Amino acid sequence: MPGPGDRGGKKERPKDTKGTLLRILSYLKEYRWAVAGLTACAFLSNFGNLLGPGFAGHAIHAAGAGAGKVDFDVVFFYGRCMLIAYVASGLLTFLVNVGMMRVSRRVAQKMRGDVFDKLMTLPVGYFDRNQAGDIISRVSYDVDVLGTSLSTDVVQIITSVVTVVGSFLMMCVISLPLVVCMLVTIPMAVLYTSRMGRRTRPLYAKRSAAYGRMNGFVEEMFTGQKTILAYAYEDGVCEEFSAINHAAADAYRDADTLGMTMGPTVGFINNLGLALIGLVGAVLYLWKIVDLGPISSFVLYSRKFSGPINEIANIVNEIYSALAAAERVFRLLDEPEEVKDIYGAKTLTDVQGDVEMRDVSFGYVPGRTILHSLDLKADAGKTIAIVGPTGAGKSTIINLLMRFYDVDAGEILVDGHEIRALTRDSLRRAYAMVLQETWVFRGTIYDNIAYGKENATMEEVVAAAKAARIHSYIMRLPEGYQTVISEDGTNISKGQKQLLTIARAMLYNTQMLILDEATSNVDTSTERQVQQAMRSLMAGRTCFVIAHRLSTIQNADRILVLDHGDVVEQGTHDELMAQKGFYYRLYASQFE
Repeated sequence: MPGPGDRGGKKERPKDTKGTLLRILSYLKEYRWAVAGLTACAFLSNFGNLLGPGFAGHAIHAAGAGAGKVDFDVVFFYGRCMLIAYVASGLLTFLVNVGMMRVSRRVAQKMRGDVFDKLMTLPVGYFDRNQAGDIISRVSYDVDVLGTSLSTDVVQIITSVVTVVGSFLMMCVISLPLVVCMLVTIPMAVLYTSRMGRRTRPLYAKRSAAYGRMNGFVEEMFTGQKTILAYAYEDGVCEEFSAINHAAADAYRDADTLGMTMGPTVGFINNLGLALIGLVGAVLYLWKIVDLGPISSFVLYSRKFSGPINEIANIVNEIYSALAAAERVFRLLDEPEEVKDIYGAKTLTDVQGDVEMRDVSFGYVPGRTILHSLDLKADAGKTIAIVGPTGAGKSTIINLLMRFYDVDAGEILVDGHEIRALTRDSLRRAYAMVLQETWVFRGTIYDNIAYGKENATMEEVVAAAKAARIHSYIMRLPEGYQTVISEDGTNISKGQKQLLTIARAMLYNTQMLILDEATSNVDTSTERQVQQAMRSLMAGRTCFVIAHRLSTIQNADRILVLDHGDVVEQGTHDELMAQKGFYYRLYASQFE
């Protein structure tokens, strides 16, 4: 998916319509009996509709049975039969519509659940490559499009097929010469619909992709709204959105403009057929080959025959749109999951905290290596600080330690175990992590701190909050620890959010801790307090600290200095300062 700098993107085209339909049907398999029952009701409903024209023909015949003589009993009888048939058909149609709506809602719910479950199994790299807005678009918009199509279009297709077949059979019974008139225009309608379908399918796929890009851009801009305002770049953002919005509108226009021509054109072809039937029917009546009643019934059946064809021409656009949306959803479901643990992978238990990286090389993109033959040794209970300029590879080391990515070469060991021989779950549970990008969710403060530790007591949560120096702030809130944080924590400051995440990590009792600029959003005074508290709580634990403010890692047991993926220096703060090398220049630049 293109990023912000590549808004055009690649046009998406449906690749496997048959496979997509089969996968959609697999979701309906669970409700096959309900669908079968609703299909039977649809058949009965259309059977009732098909009886109506026959009853009408009999009534017309009875009304004109003799000159000036009308058999009212027969007319009223067939009139009552028509009323009963149409009322029963209407009730059954209502039942079918409600039933299919419920089935489609369940299918959409299951599909949305499958997509969300899939997202939980995808590697971090997938989220690095794809915009959040586009992913959200697949979870919401695309699934909704498919659900709507199932609830309306499927019923319409079933009823249309029954109506077309039934009407055709009834017309064959009434008059074969008139059927020949119908057969003149039917191939025209079928060929036109088929040809237009091939043209509209890629346009609807393009429309879905365009909406995904637009959602991705909107999500990005809303996330960075404060930055946009700070740089007074509102006009620039509006211009970018205008271009993306224009592209989405063009995609919508191209698909719907072409699609909307199908219904009227098929309707015109059907009307030609009806005119031909009227002309030939009049001749046959004058020649006394066919009576007025059967001709009336035939005309009504011809309308029922052509009406569904016209409707199918209209809904075929919606079906192609649904197929395009379904393919986007299924492409996400088919994304390769995070590599499974190897057979016989061990569970990491009784963690001591010895970590070693041996001759590690890694690059996010093949051919572009970020880390080159990196060696790192962290003894249990020691604090390792990782410093260096932006892009040096600091966060990449964290990604490798947590196995968000696997190394291209070399190996990483924890307590002597190569981490690829361990289960990911046990490896990641051995770490607590505090990132620079704080994450809190809608819920109470207690829930946010206790996140990750099952059955955490209030006493444990309070102790962690006190250690993170946020307890006094929490107690000043109206509901204390039961105060609800709004979505993404917009009702608390960034520094308070970071303190909450620090408290969360303190509560999560592990032997290893990762801090990625964990105090970047707190003031200097609070930072000193948090550093003191963290040093006491981290006693005996292995800690990896990424820091840009070098004053915060002076007490680290070992400092690794990275530059362009290479460890250019390592040692304690005093040793590195004495060397007056790369670290010395970094440190001095922050105090000039």
